Amino acid sequence: MKISGFSFVRNGVKLYYPVTEMIRSILPLVDEFVIAIGKGDADDTTRADIVAIGDDKIRIIDTIWEEKYFKKGISNAIQTDIALKECNGDWLFYLQADEVIHEKYLPVIKARCQELLDKPEIEGLLFSYRHFWGDYHHYQNGHGWYPHEIRIVRNQPEIHSYESAQSFRSFINYDNPRQPEGTRKLNVASVDAEVYHYGWVRPPDLMVNKTKALETVHRGVKEADKMFRERPDYFDYGPLNYLGIFEGTHPAVMEEMIAELDWQEQLQMTGKPKSDRKLHKHERPKYRFYSWFEKTFNNGKQIGGFRNYHLLKNV
Repeated sequence: MKISGFSFVRNGVKLYYPVTEMIRSILPLVDEFVIAIGKGDADDTTRADIVAIGDDKIRIIDTIWEEKYFKKGISNAIQTDIALKECNGDWLFYLQADEVIHEKYLPVIKARCQELLDKPEIEGLLFSYRHFWGDYHHYQNGHGWYPHEIRIVRNQPEIHSYESAQSFRSFINYDNPRQPEGTRKLNVASVDAEVYHYGWVRPPDLMVNKTKALETVHRGVKEADKMFRERPDYFDYGPLNYLGIFEGTHPAVMEEMIAELDWQEQLQMTGKPKSDRKLHKHERPKYRFYSWFEKTFNNGKQIGGFRNYHLLKNV
């Protein structure tokens, strides 16, 4: 059995993504790691930092991001597919640049892949998620944050990155795999492992830069510039007492980044959201009610919500 890791990134270090940590977190598990690196700004060191890892398993594909695909996250899916199609493994392990795997899960993941290798009806593996917010001690535990997602898929030509590269589907229309028509959800099995998502943990000024970069690939350069023209130059995470407290351990590869956290004084630990900004989703009364109801009466499981997969039971 061979497992390939793959991902994509552009301006990762400049935007404070734990991209080298992401790669290093699964290098002991995979037989190769393919990453599409988009040409970034002159002051970004992402490519050099990845090369400096110094592991022969890592294979870099240099790419150019075309502005015509800066809508609805299409460029993210295109870049993901570029890396995916260069993988040679039986299973393909995808992580985004802000996702890291704890080393305690590596044996579990490997064993699950081996167990399901000869069960072709299983097209992917479904992971649980831990979404950190503001710092490394708080996480989103309420309604509206996706609790699971596909992160391992079989190496099959019809499997492509879906929409803004959050997940995968099987595509029938090979000529235009970006169109949702002619797609179907994958049949997946669960794996008892968690993805640690650090996409909302970075200094408040860099969080603004990251959110602008995200809006750019979804709305285009002009629209993103317009959106951020009058926004403050720092991101307000809001009161952290609305969130869950993380009492576990982080992946060992995150030790250095965690030690560098120096924006505690800019965080609001308690109180109410400031009135001069738009409420975050988890601060809105509707979502707070959903969260309370789910925790009180539904054992914390989300009611409704979009699931981009068919989870097969008893597998």
